[in-house]
Amino acid sequence: MRRRLIWLGTFISLVFLYIALQGIDFQEFLRDLQQANPLWLVPGVSVYFLTVGVRAWRWSVLLSPLKPIPAQRIFPLVVIGYMGNNIYPARIGELLRAYLLRRNEGVPIPSSLATVLIERVMDGLTMLGFVLIGLSATPLLQAEPRAGQALLLAGGVFVATSGVFLWLAFAPEQVNRLAHRALGRWLPSRLRDPLLGVVERFVQGAGGLRSRAGLARAILATLVVWLLETLKYACVALAFDLFLPFNGLMLVNGLSNLFTVIPGAPGAVGTFDAGGILGMRALGVGESLSAAYVLVLHVTLWLPVTALGLLLMLREGLRWSDLRRVEALPAAPQTPAK
Repeated sequence: MRRRLIWLGTFISLVFLYIALQGIDFQEFLRDLQQANPLWLVPGVSVYFLTVGVRAWRWSVLLSPLKPIPAQRIFPLVVIGYMGNNIYPARIGELLRAYLLRRNEGVPIPSSLATVLIERVMDGLTMLGFVLIGLSATPLLQAEPRAGQALLLAGGVFVATSGVFLWLAFAPEQVNRLAHRALGRWLPSRLRDPLLGVVERFVQGAGGLRSRAGLARAILATLVVWLLETLKYACVALAFDLFLPFNGLMLVNGLSNLFTVIPGAPGAVGTFDAGGILGMRALGVGESLSAAYVLVLHVTLWLPVTALGLLLMLREGLRWSDLRRVEALPAAPQTPAK
């Protein structure tokens, strides 16, 4: 089964790469790569590691009802998790950090995976919000006034979805009763049981959000993470002498990460690139320059955290055989890659 998923993910990534690279002049693409100023990548990578630190703090907030754990002890686990996602199929990284959390801190794996699911829902909602904000920077919206009506409608859907998320977090008993009543009535057991498991995991993971302080900290951390990551996108853009509006880069950030929800090869190869190139083209950037920018962006997101993750993996005493144990754990939720 795992092998089939690997082949399917590889096929999906190749399809998205093929779509993304349509219309690109590869000689021009290589010239754009050669002209990029690598000095701008240094602050970009620094900002990215800062976002990883904020993610570690957010996870500590979500884990606090289970066990208070300082963010500095969680940081290595988050980095190792990213490394696992980047080099291993089926998003093993999320399971790997849950495995390490159980080994190091004694937190049960289902409980920590519940908090990971909450993280992913919050990230996904934020990315949707970024796309909505970023669309205002696209020439299409500026040239077509009626497109603003569609944007307004999409904004309403986003607000309603966020409201449902808050209701799910603050009314766990109602959510469980409603889920069992609705799913138990209409679905066969082979579909019902996995869906009920997701609902129960979500409710469990929302424990850190049921106080106003916990909710405020988690929301603040999520916004800071993605705004800082957009700043990283801006640093890479400056390496190509691209002076794009910040809300436009929010669009690129949102699309590239939302595309990673689609199952693909390790490191979101193809899916991330297709979303990023789509966003850049929507801002009016040429095909070849868009591809060069997204390639450098992807490498700077992938390489440093993967290298650090491998070093931390060695420090934690992990072996590659341990990943086989992780593979046997329940599947992790699909998520924005970074």
